[in-house]
Amino acid sequence: MKSMSYAALAVAGMLGVTLGAGSPAAHAEAAGLSLAQQQNCMSCHAVTRPFMGPALHDIAAKYADRDDAATYLKHKILDGSTGVWGVVPMPANTQLTPDQAATLASWVLTLK
Repeated sequence: MKSMSYAALAVAGMLGVTLGAGSPAAHAEAAGLSLAQQQNCMSCHAVTRPFMGPALHDIAAKYADRDDAATYLKHKILDGSTGVWGVVPMPANTQLTPDQAATLASWVLTLK
């Protein structure tokens, strides 16, 4: 927790993430947010509003009913895609490990 930036804490507060609770869910949410910030996901995405890419909340809502949503999003994060949300392509995130992509995908799905 000490390594989390003040910006991450502020965003977590805006999202209603309870960081002091110590629950596994709170830690998973904080880890997902921190990873998204570290890997520059937030350069193109915002949680609640479209930016260069779709809002993460909208992504979660779109795929929430898919049984394979976490796996699907993990592959979209790693491999990138085009044409799903408009004309701006999502680049492949080759700097991420499959475990990091899975963490991000799971976190995004909590935002619905």
